[in-house]
Amino acid sequence: MKAQELKSNTPEQLREQLVALKKEAFNLRFQQATGQLENTARMRAVRRDAARVKTVLTQKAAEAAK
Repeated sequence: MKAQELKSNTPEQLREQLVALKKEAFNLRFQQATGQLENTARMRAVRRDAARVKTVLTQKAAEAAK
């Protein structure tokens, strides 16, 4: 997921994506704790995607405040 792709989404779509990413991160942490996680790199990718979504949301909020 790239930041440029996220900028075309509405804030509501971004919030939905953020919720989905947080759920996925929770599931990945649970899998890791039980020893079932095979692709450990996915945890890092999900965290970074969530950060990108939060960044774009903050940028959109700043634009709306101007």
